[in-house]
Amino acid sequence: MAAGDTEVSICNKALMFLGAETITSFTDGSIASDACSSMYTEIKRTTLGMYPWSFTIAKVQLARDTATPQNEWTYQYILPSDMLLGVPRAVRVSSASGVAPYKQWEINQGAAGLPVLMTNATEIHIDYQKSVNEAEMPSYFVQLLAYQLAWHLAEVITDQTTKSEYWRVVALGNPGEGQRGGFFRQAVNIDGGGQTPSVIADYILTDVRG
Repeated sequence: MAAGDTEVSICNKALMFLGAETITSFTDGSIASDACSSMYTEIKRTTLGMYPWSFTIAKVQLARDTATPQNEWTYQYILPSDMLLGVPRAVRVSSASGVAPYKQWEINQGAAGLPVLMTNATEIHIDYQKSVNEAEMPSYFVQLLAYQLAWHLAEVITDQTTKSEYWRVVALGNPGEGQRGGFFRQAVNIDGGGQTPSVIADYILTDVRG
């Protein structure tokens, strides 16, 4: 893990790439801090969601909601608050090993306006991708996130679109690579060492379909 990294320190890496002054906080009153405050969370979530990073995958049994669906389903289950993409990677009806994924479910909106998983199953376990804090991010992901930030901050900080394009290529590669090149490709290769073959294969198939 990249020990000691914070929202501010990662933004400062990006600012240093741009040859800009670093910030002390997201509220220090500088143009850079305002830009970082505005962009950081969205860019972090986008970068986390670009690939099923090994450090974001979690398993949990869902708690059944006290409310019941107003449709064909019998039960609804509360999804984790740290769920990144809004859809589980896998749904099962048992925590026992070897249980095949369960297909009879849908994500909908519960009575409180929050997303829930609706189904007829009496027990639900999911694999899902979660949002993580900076202390849980490995160094290769922090580097990718800093490159992503440099790309998005470049025009605001330097008023130069050429610098924005340069850091986009550094982060994700040339346009013909479909945002799967640059340092992103290297980070994925590093992260692949912590993944099961099925997770990597699932990502490749999803990428081809996209």
